[in-house]
Amino acid sequence: MPSFDTPIDRTNSSSEKWGSLARIFGSEDVLPMWVADMDFKVPEAVIKALHDKADHGVFGYSFLSDSYKEAVTGWMLRRHNWKIEPQSIVYAPGVVPALYHLVETFTEPGEEVIIQPPVYPPFARVVNNQDRKLLLNPLRERENGHYDMDFEQLETLMDGTAGRAKMLILCSPHNPVGRVWTREELLKLHELAERYGVLVVSDEIHADLVFEPHVHVPFASLSEQANQHSIVCTAPSKTFNLAALNTSNIIIANPELREKFVHNLSIREVAHAGIFGLTAAEAAYNHGEAWLNDCLAYIRSNMEFVQQHMARYLKADGTPLVKTLLPEATYLMWFDFRELGMTAEELNEFMVKEARLGLNNGAPFGQEGEGFMRMNLACSHSLVKEAMQRLDKAMERYIGK
Repeated sequence: MPSFDTPIDRTNSSSEKWGSLARIFGSEDVLPMWVADMDFKVPEAVIKALHDKADHGVFGYSFLSDSYKEAVTGWMLRRHNWKIEPQSIVYAPGVVPALYHLVETFTEPGEEVIIQPPVYPPFARVVNNQDRKLLLNPLRERENGHYDMDFEQLETLMDGTAGRAKMLILCSPHNPVGRVWTREELLKLHELAERYGVLVVSDEIHADLVFEPHVHVPFASLSEQANQHSIVCTAPSKTFNLAALNTSNIIIANPELREKFVHNLSIREVAHAGIFGLTAAEAAYNHGEAWLNDCLAYIRSNMEFVQQHMARYLKADGTPLVKTLLPEATYLMWFDFRELGMTAEELNEFMVKEARLGLNNGAPFGQEGEGFMRMNLACSHSLVKEAMQRLDKAMERYIGK
């Protein structure tokens, strides 16, 4: 089993997570547990493949080879029981850039795009920054902290009552709330999208990071209609910690949609793949499954430790001061601090100055995220333990006031 316990010094590695603390948090004295990258070394097979490619010494223009496509299709079939055709794979330099170009390709200025907050902040940006109209279908938060979709309100955004959306950007599994949408939930969404002619763009970058007994269902696998009327965005970046290699696989079965998207990438001059990203992805998909399984088990143990720890923070009447559920997927935990009665700004200041923790403030995920914080648990257990010790001291001072 890989040694996920071994801390790795990232302070001098041009790491955004570790090297931007003063810029992001205004302090160097915080533990960085924010942006979604892991503090773990990638699988050894990936390191070896990159060494071999570097030793080759020629780094000319690259393309998606047959072996690369076989690695991607093989992974999807083994991991998700999803059979995709090799020609459906389109390279993009990351899922977020792909979302930008998908909005640009399949909508016009002024047309409406749905997102489901609290959700990954770039979803709103790729819509607003291109003069499209953003429609919000907030997730429903149940009393136990569980989230689900509001299908009744969603239909009003599609049928002309409150909007007539052209596209919906789905986060599946969902970041930050950690939901793995069930087949039944996805089928309801699919039925509405078909009825009103809404193109579903499904960001499935966290699909490989699902905890048992939950099972990820690729949106395009629901039916042939879903396959032809949706676009699925995938990448090895979250799965294998390869974000800096800028490689994603956009799965578009419909030839007409695929041709339009490829044309957009071509005229924007962003269609060329980097050799190291392709090399790393192919090695990871072919040889990284055992590493991933061990990694998920390690992250889950971190999450269980944190959840048990958070249960210690109670009001005098026994009301939990911090609420959280174990996520069904991702290596991110979503904490409800609203019982502290702080504004988003005050909560962020409390975390940075009192707890000395660098987390993601929930407010940028949408107004539904105000009072929440997101924590990245893909790190060594020693760092998680240090984080809880820091939070303990801050919470003790808060509760004692």
